[in-house]
Amino acid sequence: MEHTGFTLWFTGLACSGKTVLANGVAEELKKYNMKVERLDGDIVRKSLTKDLGFTEKDRNKNIERVTFVAKLLTRNGVAVLASFISPYNKIREFSRSEISNYILVYVKCSLKECEERDVKGMYKKARAGEIKNFTGIDHPFEEPNNPDIIVETDKQTIEESKQIILNALDNLGYLPI
Repeated sequence: MEHTGFTLWFTGLACSGKTVLANGVAEELKKYNMKVERLDGDIVRKSLTKDLGFTEKDRNKNIERVTFVAKLLTRNGVAVLASFISPYNKIREFSRSEISNYILVYVKCSLKECEERDVKGMYKKARAGEIKNFTGIDHPFEEPNNPDIIVETDKQTIEESKQIILNALDNLGYLPI
């Protein structure tokens, strides 16, 4: 089925629920027979951006590369669901300026809740100084200036958050009738 391409860009702290939500929304979009592609920080850093670290310069280069891929997919009618911490407003604005039909989803969640959800123990290691430049601990996360959608995963269930996103996509005219 042909449909308008768009990029749903999920931003938020590690363990806020970006990947879980993006995967859930992707499954719902596939039910409409939409062309869907997932771009996820953990996966992309194993291939497309494996040469990059976590300095501000490298984080920005990471998002620039992903933006290029999302831009190509979007203009070819794909629903792109990108889940990246993308901690800076400036780089998120760059992505918005490059990608047509860009929708920024702020996956808002308290640092305390993110730390409690962290099964890999990354926050604990960051607090112990074992991981440097960890967003939310010794590296900043700028709350988005102008998100198109906000979900609060420490106050809503994943289903509630997913439904907010799907309703917004429907209201924006991206879901086929």
